Amino acid sequence: MPLSDENRAGMEDVGPKLRSTRVAQGFSVTFVAEQAGVTKGFISLAERGKTRVSVPVLLRICEVLGITIGSLFTYPDEPIVHGGIPLYMGGVDLQEYLLTPHDEKWVQVMRTTMQPGGGSDGAYTLDAESIFVVVLQGQLSLDVGGDIRILDTGDSTTFSARTPHNWFNPLDSESQVMWVISPPLPLVGDVKPVGNRDRG
Repeated sequence: MPLSDENRAGMEDVGPKLRSTRVAQGFSVTFVAEQAGVTKGFISLAERGKTRVSVPVLLRICEVLGITIGSLFTYPDEPIVHGGIPLYMGGVDLQEYLLTPHDEKWVQVMRTTMQPGGGSDGAYTLDAESIFVVVLQGQLSLDVGGDIRILDTGDSTTFSARTPHNWFNPLDSESQVMWVISPPLPLVGDVKPVGNRDRG
C-alpha cells in the first residue's frame, strides 16, 4: 500500500536500518518474511521505506532480527527538545516524535498525531512496565486486554505495557496524544535472533 505523508518519513528512516541489520545477521528476505509471518514482497517494500508497517508486525520483525525497537529510534541530543525528533515504531496514518534523550533512565515520552482512523493497526506489548497516555487534542480509543477505554481531550489513563493494547483515533478530525513509557524501551538487550538454524 502506498505511504501517506504521515508514514513516509518514518519508514524511509527505519527501512534501511532493518535491511542493514538483516544483511549483517546473514538473513535472507525469505527467512525474515517467514519468521515474521509476512510476504517477501512486504519485507522488500518495508526495507525500502515504501510501505507502512503495523506496530505488532514491526515488533515481530525486530524480534526476528534480534534487535529492540528502541534501537531504531533517533534520540534528541540537546537539553531542550524543540518539538521532538521524528520516530516510527509502526502504525497507520500518524506522525510520532520522541521527546526524551537516550540516556534518560526512568521515562520515555512520545507525542503522536493521528489522522482519522490512524493508530497502531493491531495489538502489541512492549518491553517496559507502565504506560501513561494523555489526550492533548481530539479523542483516543484504547483497547487494553479487551477493556475499551475512550479518552477525550484532557483525559488520561495508565496500564501495563505487557498487556496487549491497541489504539486508534475514532474521530473524523486529527487527534494528538502523549505517551509516557516507564522504564524507557531498551536500546539493546538480551534479544536473540529468532530461528538461527536456517537463515536461507
